[in-house]
Amino acid sequence: MTRGVALVRRPSSRLAEGIVTHIRRQPIDIALAGRQHDAYRGALADAGWTIAEVPPADDHPDSVFVEDTVVVCAGLAVLTRPGAAARVGEIAGSEAAVRELGLDIARIEPPGTLDGGDVLQVGRTVYVGVGGRTNRAGVAQLRDHLAPTGRDVVAVPLGEVLHLKSAVTALPDGTLLALPELIDTGAMPTVHPVTEETGCHVVPLGGDEVLIAASAPRTAEWLAARGYRPVVVDISEFEKLEGCVTCLSVLVTQ
Repeated sequence: MTRGVALVRRPSSRLAEGIVTHIRRQPIDIALAGRQHDAYRGALADAGWTIAEVPPADDHPDSVFVEDTVVVCAGLAVLTRPGAAARVGEIAGSEAAVRELGLDIARIEPPGTLDGGDVLQVGRTVYVGVGGRTNRAGVAQLRDHLAPTGRDVVAVPLGEVLHLKSAVTALPDGTLLALPELIDTGAMPTVHPVTEETGCHVVPLGGDEVLIAASAPRTAEWLAARGYRPVVVDISEFEKLEGCVTCLSVLVTQ
């Protein structure tokens, strides 16, 4: 069974030059990152997702984090305007990929900025982190673009964290996994606090399968105890650049 299409983009040879904001820079093993990305793609394919390549952007070190370039909701692809100016050149490849899929297209325009990593869709509510990479003008534009889909867009102020989904993601039943010290979850229902930083990063793959990083074994055990099937991937080289399992793909359901 095909669940949909997973947009992915291969790592740049300049990955080690990627932006780090809230952590100390560490050496990146480019070859290992390539193998980890292959395994990540394989996990998505094994879960029933058809892999679609976004054209490479080797001159853009952060381009593997394709989630930041496009938000897909109800057949609409909103091309973002990244808060880091150096990443704006990544958008063209993502536009080509979503056009190939036949999606309707909208754009975030100046003065708005929006990173896809700040957008968390939970049912018909869309939480959007405001702070580091996404501004209120970007949130307002996203709200306008999604209004015809009936989504309720809720702005969430961020503190010392790169993206909203660096601090909270959602399980298929709507339960939010969050690291409370990174975000105020007062406006969010049904929050389960986690003790591992990468434990708040999950991607529902369909059915009972949930993608999670190998660096969160306790959270994976907790998921299994709740009846989910954790799909564990090692993304250690991307975690050195504040990456997580969510930002390496965009899942487009059919």
